Amino acid sequence: METPDNLSARAAGGDRAAFSALMQETKTALFRFVRRYVGDEQDAWDLLQETYAAAWVNIHRYDPTRPFEAWIRTIALNKCRDWSRRRFVRRLIRGDVDLASPEAMSVANGDAPADERMEAGDRLARLNQAISGLPPHLKAPLLLTAIEGRSQAEAAGILGVTVKTVETRVARARRKLFDVLSGPADVGSEPK
Repeated sequence: METPDNLSARAAGGDRAAFSALMQETKTALFRFVRRYVGDEQDAWDLLQETYAAAWVNIHRYDPTRPFEAWIRTIALNKCRDWSRRRFVRRLIRGDVDLASPEAMSVANGDAPADERMEAGDRLARLNQAISGLPPHLKAPLLLTAIEGRSQAEAAGILGVTVKTVETRVARARRKLFDVLSGPADVGSEPK
C-alpha cells in the first residue's frame, strides 16, 4: 500500500493515478463539508467537481510537504465562498431576498414513530438552514471544528487565520445559531 506522502508527491508531479487515489480518499469528507456549507446537495456535488477540477489544473502549485486534504479543503472553501457571492448577486438581480430553505434531510430511524421522525427532520432542516445562512467567515470555522471535529489549529491553517480568530468566530457562530434556533420556526421568512 502506498503512503499518503508518496501519493502526494506523485500527484504534485502530475501523476493522474495518484491524484485520483487522493481524490477517492478525500471526496466523502469533502462533500459533507461542502454540503453543509452551501445547504443544497446538488450544488454541493457541482462544487465538489469544480474543486477537484481546479485542483488538477493547479496541481503544479501544490506543495506535497503539506497535507493534500488541507490543500483541497482550502480550494473547496474558496469555491464555496465564490458560490455564496454568485448566489447573493443572483438573488439581488431577481429581487429575491428569501431563498427556499434547504431540503429537509430524512432521519433514518425506523423505530421512532412517524411524527417523531418528522419533528426530528424539521429540526435538522432548521439547523441546516441556520448553518447555511451564517456569514461565510463564521460558517467555515464552525463546520471545520464543531461539525468535522478538527482542532482549532487545523482550522486556522486551512482558513489562513490565527487560532484565536477561529475560536472567536466559532463562538459567534454558535451564538447566532442559538438565536436563530431559539426563535420562531419560520426563520426563513422576512421580518415585516
